[in-house]
Amino acid sequence: MESTPVVSAGEALFRPVRAGNAFEETVERLLQSIRLGVVGAGERLPSERELAERLGVSRVTLREAIRALADAGYVESRRGRYGGTFVTQSLPEPGEGDPGTVDAAAFEDALCLRHVLETGAAEAAAARTLSPADRRHLTATLGETATADLAEYRRRDSRLHLAIAEVTASGSLTTAVADARMRVNLLLDRIPLLEPNLEHSNAQHAAIVDAILAGEPVAARHAMAEHIEGTASLLRAFLA
Repeated sequence: MESTPVVSAGEALFRPVRAGNAFEETVERLLQSIRLGVVGAGERLPSERELAERLGVSRVTLREAIRALADAGYVESRRGRYGGTFVTQSLPEPGEGDPGTVDAAAFEDALCLRHVLETGAAEAAAARTLSPADRRHLTATLGETATADLAEYRRRDSRLHLAIAEVTASGSLTTAVADARMRVNLLLDRIPLLEPNLEHSNAQHAAIVDAILAGEPVAARHAMAEHIEGTASLLRAFLA
């Protein structure tokens, strides 16, 4: 396939919200961008004017949403020439849920959706003729994930998976992967980070990206499926 412009995760997440729940959906979109690593720790969110236009909400609604996230410890406002709204350096810890309260049908639904979307994304990415910028984006996010510490690992991991969706150049797919990843992250937040598993995950990530960069759709799909099945096994072990 010919290379077409990449649709960034920011474009996919900062899309117009529905009018009926404008405040709640604005909070959700901003929080998604933070929890998925689209806007990293210490980084600045787009300007209020730009965010309000992209989300299709008033600046009053946007400010209320930002204030709610500031009160919860996710962002902070800075004044002055280089001011704005910045993601805090240390994010609040995810809430600990009771594994026994996991709904079995919703659990399997989330895992199935992730499998279909992300294996398809890896295959589609490998089938494209990637631009130099696409290739740099993948290798950079892969490197950031491989060197992330435990506190940052899940966000960096999420960002890499989103990068794979981004280089498919499908905004709809990137949006769907972001939404599905948020559901899976709610489950992942309930289980411990195991260092041996992270080492294995990093090796699998490298295999996925290598296959995409080599233009091998079947290998990319297979590598992603193996990676996702490993995560699903851990989640079932702890939560099912």
